[in-house]
Amino acid sequence: MKTVFMGTPDFAATVLKYLYDSDNEVCMVFTQPDRAKDRGKKVQYTPVKELALAHGTPVLQPQKLKGDEAAMEELRKASPDIIVVAAYGQILSEEVLSLPKYGCINVHASLLPKLRGASPIQMAIVTGEKETGVTVMQMEKGLDTGDMLSSESIEIGNMTAGMLHDSLADIGGRLLIKTMKEISEEKVKPVKQDDGKATYAGLISKKDGKIDFSKSPEEIERLIRGFDPWPGAFCYLEEEQIKFWKAVPTDEKTEAKDGCVISSDEGGLKIACGGRILTVTEIQAPGKKRMNAEDYLRGHKIEPGTLLK
Repeated sequence: MKTVFMGTPDFAATVLKYLYDSDNEVCMVFTQPDRAKDRGKKVQYTPVKELALAHGTPVLQPQKLKGDEAAMEELRKASPDIIVVAAYGQILSEEVLSLPKYGCINVHASLLPKLRGASPIQMAIVTGEKETGVTVMQMEKGLDTGDMLSSESIEIGNMTAGMLHDSLADIGGRLLIKTMKEISEEKVKPVKQDDGKATYAGLISKKDGKIDFSKSPEEIERLIRGFDPWPGAFCYLEEEQIKFWKAVPTDEKTEAKDGCVISSDEGGLKIACGGRILTVTEIQAPGKKRMNAEDYLRGHKIEPGTLLK
């Protein structure tokens, strides 16, 4: 099918790779505008733009597609059979949704109607879901509310958000190609979402990584995995922000104040939280690399009784 692709980050680029490797024609790509990244403020292309340019595909980067008449005219001229969207980062107008023969379909990284919104991968881990997956859905005006065309699930286990992201991106790419074939052969069977079972995963910011030591060890461990690699789960040792990257919940009970260090030795950093103990095994100091807790504690003495905030 003649396809216009709309997407921006690594997840979308992986999905786009599968599209390029299929029998479908990618005639145009839309992605978010280039932005300055990191401390050097050097402007970087989005992962989707880099891939599209490598394949010689025209790339459009409107600040807002809605209301950008020049970009809309290019889209109309492309006359696609279908528009595929994956983590684009913009809401599409009704004109765009109805423009292609087969409408617009979205590759969403959750088992809808659970975890609609911008951060389904991280929040699947943080909220304690046992499994998640990818849903390909027909797009409509609402936020991730359209009819489901296909889905595939995966057990989360002990994956970090980074690991889960990569697994779901591959699933999404494969599922997209399979679904597009079913659409072209008119074999697809749309299923309406049950709005009563919907949950939401809003945008995550750096401040969301702040650890609340009144929560259970299991909740904090999920926050650590769910925010790895970004934004990272953190707390404060006096005035210094430190990040935790790996931790093990225990059943060991304590009456110590939440956030109080119980011990710090070769076994890791043991912290009171929610009436029990969490053992942190990988730590990062500001401006340093991640390191196992034993190595970190050799250079950073943290006395038992120290209160982390």
